[in-house]
Amino acid sequence: MTGDAPLYERDPDAWQAQLAEGNATQPRKRVGADALIRDGQGRILLVDPKYKPDCDLPGGMSEANEPPAETVRRELKEELGLDLHAGGLLCLDWVSPHGPWDDSLMFIFDGGTLTDDQLANLKLLDGELHAYEFCSWQDAAARLRPYVWQRVSEALHALETGEPRYLENGHSRQ
Repeated sequence: MTGDAPLYERDPDAWQAQLAEGNATQPRKRVGADALIRDGQGRILLVDPKYKPDCDLPGGMSEANEPPAETVRRELKEELGLDLHAGGLLCLDWVSPHGPWDDSLMFIFDGGTLTDDQLANLKLLDGELHAYEFCSWQDAAARLRPYVWQRVSEALHALETGEPRYLENGHSRQ
């Protein structure tokens, strides 16, 4: 093949400027990350946020350039005083645009089973939550929005099988 060297070899600064321009104009996605945390009885930890009308898993939205697993760790520490490293990925859900929101990627990580000490030290810290509670799967299904429960039920399936799930709008693509 003949011709000029590619731009990245010929003019590295121009190449970096071209990449930066592409980065500035490409769409960005919102990213959220939650943890599926259980107590010794297998109940699921739910939180009751003040900023929405229904319960959710603990976690939240990622900050700019923040890895999703770190989002979970930061949110758990800020909201509940729980210093917990996220375990393995249970599911990733692509959520289509809805209402005023563009599409997003929602992660659920395995938060494991809390020890008695961790349970005793849980507390509401930053004012974003009304409460937290451990619920049976049946109670969680009744308290979560249907599409959130669909995602959680897929995460529970992944927990049982050891196989992470890829979802689109809460439905498995596997």
